[in-house]
Amino acid sequence: MIRNPIPWPNGARCACAITFDVDADSLIHIARPADSHRRLYPISMGRYGPNAGVPRILETYRRLGLKQSFFMPGWVMETYPDTVEAILKDGHEIGLHGYLHEDPAEMSDAEQTCWFERALEVHKGATGQTPRGYRAPVYNVTPKVIDLAIAHGLTYDSSMMADDLPYVLSAAKGDLIEVPVHWGSDDWPPFAHYAEIGYMMPVMSPAQGLEASFAEFEAQYEAGGLWVGIWHPFLTGRLARWRVVERWLETVLSRPDVWFAPLEDIAAHVRQQRDSGAWTPHVEPAAPYPSAVFQGVSR
Repeated sequence: MIRNPIPWPNGARCACAITFDVDADSLIHIARPADSHRRLYPISMGRYGPNAGVPRILETYRRLGLKQSFFMPGWVMETYPDTVEAILKDGHEIGLHGYLHEDPAEMSDAEQTCWFERALEVHKGATGQTPRGYRAPVYNVTPKVIDLAIAHGLTYDSSMMADDLPYVLSAAKGDLIEVPVHWGSDDWPPFAHYAEIGYMMPVMSPAQGLEASFAEFEAQYEAGGLWVGIWHPFLTGRLARWRVVERWLETVLSRPDVWFAPLEDIAAHVRQQRDSGAWTPHVEPAAPYPSAVFQGVSR
């Protein structure tokens, strides 16, 4: 089912990571900058993540012995330093996720550079090191952002969807390991109900909403692949949903051949396998269409 399976560490059949995008209330501030300060309902919904969701998630990880990945916008790191400290104290990874959850695809190259480097400086100040990974807000990574990530010493991206397994993003001045994502394992479609930013999904029950993510895991496990959950603490971190996740994790972790790891470790393993010649990954150009392919074409 997977044409080029990778050897996972210690004979594991499948690699897995739960990745949480800790957006908090950045979403309302980027969507409604003129009056977001007085929109208390969406602010409070976002604040649930740092206040209740992240502590609950970290408690489960401690109990089960898991180290995983979190992605945080720079503004969120500045606004919720205790959350940053708690994540780092437990040994988890924090990756770059923009500054205020801004969409790089809607910006000029100069604007992308400004916001990327602003977020990077916040991250370095909060963690004491350069992040290893990047995930674009709303997955909208651009060739410019890939170039910036390479130039600033990041090692992987997790925004794209071109394969089941990690692959290489090749650019003029280097490369990144792409740890791919997909909407099938994202909690936004089943749980996001957020009129102020244009999402009004029919909210599913906890079991129904998480069923797609769990089905994606089973397919990857059977095929010897990679499963990445892309979740949000103010959505999946809510009590009833997290109870479902806890029970699922307990079941999955009873299997001896499942490797849960932060994305930085998965990316490092892929790079080591590539560099040693033990495995040859799929290679994608970071800019497959360097100019506007359909510029000037009318319907």
